[in-house]
Amino acid sequence: MALLRGKHIISEVEGTRCTLVESGIDQKRADFLKDLLTGNGYTVKVEKEKAKDGTPLETYMVGTTDIFFNPVIRLYQKKLFRNDGKVINPAYWYQWPYSWDIPYWQVHR
Repeated sequence: MALLRGKHIISEVEGTRCTLVESGIDQKRADFLKDLLTGNGYTVKVEKEKAKDGTPLETYMVGTTDIFFNPVIRLYQKKLFRNDGKVINPAYWYQWPYSWDIPYWQVHR
């Protein structure tokens, strides 16, 4: 997952250079991230990953066309918001089954 590494990766998604938000994820997670980032004003591209021989895999990669976007920085600067206007914390980003109003340092996994 992207937040575990602060590395900024540029990749081509749907033929467009994008900042890679996450890769190797399932359809449900890709849809969640697309809705979340689109709601925050980003243009999001989602594409099925391909094996080395070109066959499509069942995993997806999600990218945003904002080349300067970094999910770690945006999240901890508190500049990403849910649809109800509340600030997103790591528990919400990772979709952990906890109360999303608890600060991330108090969440015990």
